[in-house]
Amino acid sequence: MRKKTILYIATVVALIVIVGALVGTKVLQFSAMGAAGASFVPPPEIVTVAAVTEDTWENALVSTGSLTAVQGVTVSAEVPGKVDKINFESGATVAAGDLLVQLDVTSETAQLRSAEASAELARLNLTRARELREKNTNANSDLDSADAQAKQASATVDALTATIAKKSVRAPFAGRLGLRMVNLGQILKDGEAIVSLQTLDPIYVNFSVPQQRLDALAVGATVRVSSDAAGESFEGKISAIAPEIDSATRNVRVQATLANPAQHLRPGMFASVTIVLPSTSKNLVIPATAVLYAPYGDSVFVIDEKKNAKTGSTEKILRQQFIRLGAARGDFVAVLSGLKVGEQIVTTGVFKLRPNLAVVVDNKLAPNAQLAPKPDNS
Repeated sequence: MRKKTILYIATVVALIVIVGALVGTKVLQFSAMGAAGASFVPPPEIVTVAAVTEDTWENALVSTGSLTAVQGVTVSAEVPGKVDKINFESGATVAAGDLLVQLDVTSETAQLRSAEASAELARLNLTRARELREKNTNANSDLDSADAQAKQASATVDALTATIAKKSVRAPFAGRLGLRMVNLGQILKDGEAIVSLQTLDPIYVNFSVPQQRLDALAVGATVRVSSDAAGESFEGKISAIAPEIDSATRNVRVQATLANPAQHLRPGMFASVTIVLPSTSKNLVIPATAVLYAPYGDSVFVIDEKKNAKTGSTEKILRQQFIRLGAARGDFVAVLSGLKVGEQIVTTGVFKLRPNLAVVVDNKLAPNAQLAPKPDNS
């Protein structure tokens, strides 16, 4: 019994020693990890930088507009008739006066020959009546009746000639045709559409400007127009300013004329319009990629040089600086307050940075910011 008690006590003591050793080991490990974490210094972050610069920008107003043809119409039949000939292809370019559609004029042509014969007879009767009247062998009423019949016959010829001309549907002006909407043998009603015709060069852009900026507008002012459908920028001049203000929007309607020799712009396109003003302004500008946008305020990371108290070396340390932004132009944005000319700011990856972080500058992969960027096609 005594031996069992001694064995039991020895086993308990051994377990206590083992557990104590394990606990002591873990405590030492955690202490070492805490000390290492407290003394850990993260490696410097590699960043690209750019200097805050001052640049002169032209002042401009920005608006959105819609393109419209200088001349545009849906060519239609003026008189009813059957389509006898179609003389165009969809999308073709035509000159003013080109024949587009010929309607059947068989009946009118026959009537015209009869009317011309009647007109000739009436002319001869009028000549005889005048000769007889000179000889005083007929009454004035006979001469008046012959004159009226001659005029009536001539008017009948003119009416039939006009009807035949109306059945030859021609282009009222030069331009590009749309899609054909008629077929051979089709019976057209008066006013029925045949094809759309649009003049594409030059072309108008209509847009609106707030009434507060009316004094900045002038006929002849330069505008720049871009459309995502055209893929390039076009320059033109303001050609008209509406005399009235829209009472619903308090905007004034403006029209500009653009050269469109390649016909990349089409009526109905949406367009972004920039009205170039005669004055210019100096701005502090930075790449737009440098801005960390946030609901509580926009900021950038400025690089300051500080001396490391431990190593004595000079390090580049980040400082978060809140700024107030102005207008944007291309890849740049103007800064109204918060920065000074010459300060170095981080231009990429700002969302992953934090204040007081050490950095290393490497501009090998820095983006090439431009005022008028032209992205490559993907």
